[in-house]
Amino acid sequence: MSNPLESWTEEQRSAYLYRACAEAEAGTARADLFRRLAGEAEAQATIWRAQLTASGKPAPQPFLPDARTRLVARLVHLLGPRRLRGVLAAMKVRGMAVYSKREPGGHSAPVAGGVEHRHRGLGGGGNLRAAVFGVNDGLVSNASLIFGVAGASADPTVVLLTGVAGLTAGAFAMAAGEFVSVRSQRELFEYQIGLEREELAEYPDAEAQELALIYKAKGLSGGEAQRVAKQLVADPEHALDTLAREELGLNPDELGSPWGAAISSLLSFAVGAAIPLLPFALGAGKNALVIAVLLTALALFAIGATLSLFTGRGAILSGLRMLLLGGLAGAVTFSVGKLFGVSLS
Repeated sequence: MSNPLESWTEEQRSAYLYRACAEAEAGTARADLFRRLAGEAEAQATIWRAQLTASGKPAPQPFLPDARTRLVARLVHLLGPRRLRGVLAAMKVRGMAVYSKREPGGHSAPVAGGVEHRHRGLGGGGNLRAAVFGVNDGLVSNASLIFGVAGASADPTVVLLTGVAGLTAGAFAMAAGEFVSVRSQRELFEYQIGLEREELAEYPDAEAQELALIYKAKGLSGGEAQRVAKQLVADPEHALDTLAREELGLNPDELGSPWGAAISSLLSFAVGAAIPLLPFALGAGKNALVIAVLLTALALFAIGATLSLFTGRGAILSGLRMLLLGGLAGAVTFSVGKLFGVSLS
């Protein structure tokens, strides 16, 4: 059974974030949607408040958003709800599916009868999350490399050279991998959409029937599914967009840029990889390794806490978990360097 106080807090937090989304989308139809959702959340909070008082418990104090909620609201104002939709969804803010389809009059996949289709995508909040993971990859991999070499050699010059090599090689490897991945996805889309274009031109009735079956499986009646499918196929460009989403599971709007993905991966990896390298690059001498360990530990905790925005879990627990995992990797490589290393000076 739900805890009325926790449920009241959750609904108040949702209302607070809905209003932040409405302010960020001021002047658009989405702003009205978010305002109405905020009103519904507040109405639900009133019900939970009544249950609390009916059970003899004291009414909750006026709602004050916690630090995470304030941070997310600020990010929504800076970046917009579209880019933060993954974070907002993790905090149980509904209605983010509005960003998964085009505006009325565009190439929108139909949602008649309340049918909703959530599309996979690389854009939006996924870019922010990918950047955080990129920083984490660079931090853990280069810190492990640096600690392993430091376990084998006390020469800071050797450690510095190794760290720079690790940063450079890792960053370009990540960039190349991301470029190939996104480029391959785009090529797959272009190939499959080309086949769909040919089939739509030659067999429009068959394509309409396939779409009708998809919408019927999603809950539309047979007649309504046939009507929607025929209406879509009558406009080839709309039909191609819908076929890509519904039949192929592709979102043409969120495939991403190969060069953008490559540069983003390179930079995020390099930022993370530079953190444990800084003390050696700045000539900290005998204290370089200790400072590198401390910087790495702080960065690991910060990354784990940041990732909690996407998971909805506690920031402290997420930070400690990331610190434990990254610390374990560094400890193992340092021990291996100590055990099998030789003097490299």
